Amino acid sequence: MDKVKNSEKNNKRSPKGLNGKRVKAVLRWWRMTFYRLIPPTTPEKVKSLHQKLSYDSSWNTDFVLCTISACLIATFGLLSNSTAVIIGAMIVAPLMLPLRGLAFSACEGDLKLFKEAIFSIVGATLLSLFLSSSIATIASLPDMGSEIIARTQPNLIDLGIAITAGGISGFGKIREGISETLAGTAIAVALMPPLCVVGISLAMGNYPYAVGAFLLYITNLLGITLACMIAFIVSGYTKATKALGLTTLLTVFLMIPLGASFFRLLQQQRIETEINRKLVNETITVGKDVENVRVKIVWTTKNPLITVTLQTDKQISPKQVKLVQEFLNQRLDRNFDVVFSVIPVRRITGEDKEIPIFPLEIDENTFSIPENNNIIPLQ
Repeated sequence: MDKVKNSEKNNKRSPKGLNGKRVKAVLRWWRMTFYRLIPPTTPEKVKSLHQKLSYDSSWNTDFVLCTISACLIATFGLLSNSTAVIIGAMIVAPLMLPLRGLAFSACEGDLKLFKEAIFSIVGATLLSLFLSSSIATIASLPDMGSEIIARTQPNLIDLGIAITAGGISGFGKIREGISETLAGTAIAVALMPPLCVVGISLAMGNYPYAVGAFLLYITNLLGITLACMIAFIVSGYTKATKALGLTTLLTVFLMIPLGASFFRLLQQQRIETEINRKLVNETITVGKDVENVRVKIVWTTKNPLITVTLQTDKQISPKQVKLVQEFLNQRLDRNFDVVFSVIPVRRITGEDKEIPIFPLEIDENTFSIPENNNIIPLQ
């Protein structure tokens, strides 16, 4: 009997027994942490969430007014190329409300809530397209600003932003502690500005821009819906159903054009870096006696347009620009159009005299300065 008791005591004190206690303690800690982050749901909480989402997804006066206001603010901000005004439209974010109802109803199989959410989303989309295109037609602006162009080339990064922000939006609906982050979420994954870009582009007859902006809009819609589904499922408010699989499948298909756009963006950045290096290191026009060289490329034209902005006290002739263009076309095996934006620099001596700016006469290899070396006095 004594031997059996001693054996039991040794087993309790053995490393195996201690490891078992540690594992249980770790599991207990993880369980407490999980419940602290995501408290267990109750039927009352699920019912309360359903009521809130039903109100958010309904086509009521508040939703219509918010949609019109956000659309007008976003359209005016895009036409005036004002980032601050566009952010104001993002904060209103009316389309975020029915999207969460769509995600919840799809997982729950709630046909009534699903129809309400779909009707609100489609109605707000058509209303926003009509308003933005009408305003753009009345304004009749000749060119599109950078804020419009920036929303016409979505890629995988935009999908990642939509999924991340959509997840925070979903958790924000069920956790009051992080509900204050919804404004930042709405800014991160804006829905109204790209939709207004679609309307503006259609009004101006720029259909490639309209397609690109609509792809961004669909990307944000799917990303938010998928993330909200996952948030509601993880929190225990609903269960994974075929709707989650279908939404995931649609998102995977969407990754094909977004991935192509992403790799095209990487290629463009590589070409821009190479162009900047060649201009500075391998040309006299840009690499000698110039300052603050900035190279920007517009890829949406037939031949990509390279704009070179620089400061210099020398004159750059059309022949020099042509030589630079031919040099880049030959080295990169692609046709580019080159435009120089020259900011003149005046160099003045302490004797109230200005150092002359000589017109440069060039051939393909050398530069020469005229013989007139007189100092030009200041007027």
